[in-house]
Amino acid sequence: MIGVVGCGAMGGAMIARLAEKRHEVRCYDAMPEARARAAANGGTACDSLAALAQTCDQIILSLPTAQIVTSVMADLAPHLQGGTIILDTSTSEPETTRRLAAAAEGYTFLDGPVSGGPGGARAGTMTMILGGPVAAIDALRPVLDDLTAKTVHVGPAGAGHAAKIANNLLCAANLVLVSEMARLAQSCDIPLDSLLQGVNAGSGRSGVSEVNFPKWILNGAFDSGFTMGLMRKDVGLATKLAAQGGLDLPATKAIAAIWERSRDTLADSADFNEIFKYGAT
Repeated sequence: MIGVVGCGAMGGAMIARLAEKRHEVRCYDAMPEARARAAANGGTACDSLAALAQTCDQIILSLPTAQIVTSVMADLAPHLQGGTIILDTSTSEPETTRRLAAAAEGYTFLDGPVSGGPGGARAGTMTMILGGPVAAIDALRPVLDDLTAKTVHVGPAGAGHAAKIANNLLCAANLVLVSEMARLAQSCDIPLDSLLQGVNAGSGRSGVSEVNFPKWILNGAFDSGFTMGLMRKDVGLATKLAAQGGLDLPATKAIAAIWERSRDTLADSADFNEIFKYGAT
């Protein structure tokens, strides 16, 4: 049986997808209203982490921070069945993941952060970057195949979260750069959709220019399901990871400073694609 801890936008969408694919899913969230939404999406709500652990041998974590992952595991671990596999899909910290994996006794802790947002989770089209033992990943394959369109195994526990932090930093940087190029194009009387056609036909294209701009920015939707606060957190994780490695990454520092300064005009609750508005006149 599959358990899901964290029934927010991402966790809730995964619950709905797994239930649709005929998996039996139990779920837990500290918020009663989140548990109720998960139950409405096809999961069976548990009143405690202990109740979930005692009935599930594969458990997915979908939580907002490394600190919350640590707290949940402290409560969950004493109740786990032998051989349980924990898959942490949160964007957490590699150091936290390595520590939790090393401390696992009688169970396995993997990291599998995802890209694709709640829509991708609901449709089963996410990409997942995995860190941990191959045997445990193979055991999860039926679940992974229903949740994702692509999985990439990048190394031992913690490697998945390090790679995801790198990915999100690049996304944050590309959003800033393409937004600045949009203003440059405007100054040259080039329509934004024409600029994107040119960029996407050349070597400057990116997921931001090919997906984010047409899907969430050009149409003014700004409803990706991923917030400014979450991206600021991930950019901060990138600078922290660089500092831990004794690295001087000037471009990373510059991008991080832009995302931090944008707090003055863009709330944490805003969609992360709204960084497009930062600096615009």
